[in-house]
Amino acid sequence: MVMGTSMFFLRIFIATTFFFASIFAFDVPTIAFEDGFSKLFGDDNLVISPDGKSVSLTLNRYTGSGFISSEAYHNGFFSASIKLPKGHSAGVVVAFYLSNGDVYDKTHDELDFEFLGNRRGREWRIQTNVYGNGSTDHGREERYLLPFDPSEAFHQYSILWTANHIIFYIDNVPIREVIRAEGMGLDYPSKPMYLYATIWDGSAWATENGKYKVSYKYSPFIAEFTDLVLVGCQASATDCTGPDFELATADYNIMTLPKRSAMRRYRERYMTYTVCYDIIRYPTTFPECEHDSAERQTFWDWGESKIVMPPKPRSRSKRRVRPARNVYVGQRVF
Repeated sequence: MVMGTSMFFLRIFIATTFFFASIFAFDVPTIAFEDGFSKLFGDDNLVISPDGKSVSLTLNRYTGSGFISSEAYHNGFFSASIKLPKGHSAGVVVAFYLSNGDVYDKTHDELDFEFLGNRRGREWRIQTNVYGNGSTDHGREERYLLPFDPSEAFHQYSILWTANHIIFYIDNVPIREVIRAEGMGLDYPSKPMYLYATIWDGSAWATENGKYKVSYKYSPFIAEFTDLVLVGCQASATDCTGPDFELATADYNIMTLPKRSAMRRYRERYMTYTVCYDIIRYPTTFPECEHDSAERQTFWDWGESKIVMPPKPRSRSKRRVRPARNVYVGQRVF
């Protein structure tokens, strides 16, 4: 009965999520691969569709693959519909992200969607990262469950990056917003970045800190990308007035009350880790963090850190505290 009730509410939430996705559908132009991207690595492991509108990235025992935008951007809206490798993909890293790491080695900025592999039959998780000026030693990571199997169908993943805020979207539903706070200083990404998509072997750390390696008996591992979007001011532009106005007035840049409500519901149900409540890792919270009691309770309930423990109940309380589990954030374990 409990399992049936849980599945009922899960179906209701998924239906609600896709209902809001249809409401929030963004009118953005898609481009052909050759109109905005080029191969990064992988040679024949990167295959462009005959119509030029889709691209597949493959990881086999010889190499991974990736592509990069032809231009860097000062800001913008970046999006793709992605289908992840099917079956057992432990250790396989698929990333869709903005970065300038090839230009600024020690002071790079980065905004990530990361899929860190999946064991067959397990729930998929996705991680978002915000790094500014090389701040990976105090990175702003969050992790969430996905209410669907991302290897069964295409789902849209989008990153909005402006001078004032950053929003991560899944199927046009906002799941995370980082509002620029004065105290962030250079930790807020501010230098021009390229858009990347890659697939590669992350056996050393990706799935449960390297516990589960890539098994090439399940290869090739193929990630597919379509509905490619690049909207923003290119770093080579001499005047950003037009692109900046387009970005400022676009619907994906405006966080309405329905969008904020949808984001709150997603985070309450599916967020399993955030730096904002990790008081052991970060005794002093980040300046942009807005504390929400429901989100904080979700963080304690999941216990996704072996050193971040929920407060012990008083002796007269009969409430049981769920033991904490390990959390694997980026390339580190906590």
